[in-house]
Amino acid sequence: MRERRWEVAPVDDDAAATLAAEASVPVPLARLLVARGITGADATRRFLAPTLDDLHDPFLLKDLDRAVARIEAAIASREKIAIHGDYDVDGVTSTVLLRRTIELLGGDVRHFIPERMRDGYGLHPPAIERMHADGVTLIVSVDCGIRAPEAALRARALAVDLIITDHHEPDATMPAAYAVINPKRPDCTYPEKHLAGAGVALKVVQALCARAGKSQWLPAFVKIAALGTIADVVPLTGENRTIAKLGLASLSKGPHAVGLRALLESANLAGKALDSYHVSFVLAPRINAAGRMSTPDIAAELLLLSGERDADRARALAESLSEANTRRQEEEAAILVRARTLVDKDPDVGGHNVLVVAGEGWHRGVIGIVASKLVDAYCKPAIVLSIEGDVAHGSCRSVPGFDMLDALERCAGLFDRFGGHRQAAGLAMSSGRIPEFRARVNAHADAVLDPADLMPRLRLDGRLPLSEITPALLEGLERMAPFGLSNPAPVFASGPVSLGDGPARLKEKHLSMSVRDRGFLFRAIAWRGVEWEGFLQSHRDSVEVAFSLERNTFRGQQQIELRIAAVREPLGAGTAVPS
Repeated sequence: MRERRWEVAPVDDDAAATLAAEASVPVPLARLLVARGITGADATRRFLAPTLDDLHDPFLLKDLDRAVARIEAAIASREKIAIHGDYDVDGVTSTVLLRRTIELLGGDVRHFIPERMRDGYGLHPPAIERMHADGVTLIVSVDCGIRAPEAALRARALAVDLIITDHHEPDATMPAAYAVINPKRPDCTYPEKHLAGAGVALKVVQALCARAGKSQWLPAFVKIAALGTIADVVPLTGENRTIAKLGLASLSKGPHAVGLRALLESANLAGKALDSYHVSFVLAPRINAAGRMSTPDIAAELLLLSGERDADRARALAESLSEANTRRQEEEAAILVRARTLVDKDPDVGGHNVLVVAGEGWHRGVIGIVASKLVDAYCKPAIVLSIEGDVAHGSCRSVPGFDMLDALERCAGLFDRFGGHRQAAGLAMSSGRIPEFRARVNAHADAVLDPADLMPRLRLDGRLPLSEITPALLEGLERMAPFGLSNPAPVFASGPVSLGDGPARLKEKHLSMSVRDRGFLFRAIAWRGVEWEGFLQSHRDSVEVAFSLERNTFRGQQQIELRIAAVREPLGAGTAVPS
């Protein structure tokens, strides 16, 4: 395991003390809230216990009033409406949200989600032509379209009204669509700039429901939007947090339409209290597997099923997603082995600040996951390319200190197409230009990256003596969930502490122990921490630990338990153990 730099997040102690008094929360919890920009009792309430009333007025979004009026007119006149989505979780849930709403309002609606291998990413003129040939007169894109000027022009030429709803970074000029809804538009003053695609779609749904007097439908739609919001790794603060927290509560409580229920049952999550982990690592991979390994329509159809008469169909579709996810895992593992071999053995690949790896016939559906795993393994930006003849399709993932989209824009002349975010992007290019691309993107990286940007870090929320760990603090930490980008699960440091007992091995990979400080004793678990066994044995009288807090329930008894994230010698005692 590599050594990580322990970094304590800065916080204003005076502001934390003031917030603790105003909001009646423990000081350690107040410190966490202040570090996340939360000040004042009302902001604390909105963060810890948001309600639907905390959702912003959707009509604050530029062009939303125009879009909603056009959708309402199309519903009233029974025009054929099409929702154009995307094949990831955000795109699928966005499609489901808007299609289901329009159906409930009496509209004649269908959807089109491009297939990764056949259609590629995004909104393109052939899709516009296909929908026009089916008699569609209104197309609403979700989670795509903001960088599709050709598609917008083709829609206009065919007299098809195109409404674009998206959350990706726009170009300098907006597409020539009937309406363009994107909180990142420079001329849009909407207060939440970081909505997921499902969040933007939910704002259209919220407006349609409000105008139709059907706001009671909104909670059922929020839980679908929560799936896309959490899966798309947008900041879980502000309105995104409201969507995620309320949606998870609804996903946990039920009841659910037959399709969603079948998905939860197939993942063994029915009736359980769900958190962001369950969405990110259990549900989202299943939904994504449809678009990665077969067709995203499997996932969309499943989530659209609502009647009990469709229970058998729902179970079959959910099983298809599980099988596709298993195939995805196998394909991903095989490509990851080959990619890591290239990084480790080829200095032209692994010797640079940006890892650019390529392989013939690598499954395009999984190269984005492989890129993420390379970032985790090497703490470097990673670009994984699948070569198919003369064309290479790439998925890019980055580290916090490197703007991947900006890097691609500096190499734009090399690509047939590209787009994405600061931390994740995609591209297509001539396979013969891969060496040139590797050289150019790394020349840029060498100019902007500091060695510290590529050093693994352990982010800490502060020091927490064992004496300050209380049930009230744990309850407050649990209310801070769901955790994710911009609201990470709190990790604290404490020490020096001593071991009361252990470390004892659990299933050969994990360690169990107790930690003690001045009479305060807590159980602790180090998952996959067997590498620390020797160090802990030799430093059992004085060790510093980084940890998160969890509630452990065993045989009806609850206790606070520490989950160990890292260990090291107390400062000044010597060199830190790799952690």
